[in-house]
Amino acid sequence: MVERRSPYGLGAVVPLPFEQALQRTREALADEGFGILCEIDVAGTLRQKLGVDMPPYMILGACNPPLARQALEAEPDIGLLLPCNVAVYGTQNPDESVVVSIDPKAALTLSGAPDLVPIAEKVARKLRTAMDQIVSSEQTAHDSGR
Repeated sequence: MVERRSPYGLGAVVPLPFEQALQRTREALADEGFGILCEIDVAGTLRQKLGVDMPPYMILGACNPPLARQALEAEPDIGLLLPCNVAVYGTQNPDESVVVSIDPKAALTLSGAPDLVPIAEKVARKLRTAMDQIVSSEQTAHDSGR
């Protein structure tokens, strides 16, 4: 089940190890028309720069090109809030991960531009569909004893 995890994001705990959750997230985003513009290995960076160990944590910069174009045409400075960040991170249980995404409606309303509201709603629907796909496919796999 996808839940609101913060005032600015939605996501869920999935019964998958980190690498499988990360792959499933990439696939579900692609199914909804998102490309990944960048990947930030937060855990690796903190380990390298600070000598800190933490569970795996990856931020995916997801972009739906047609919707990004519409948003940029409506408000050129909206690029400050793009792409849509999706984080996948491990928990203390190696057999589960968390997948969360920015709530585009919360982020894009920062601009105050009314033209962005319908675009944000479309992006939000696509991200929610991707999240639902991740959760439902993993729940099905988990329930069947994978």
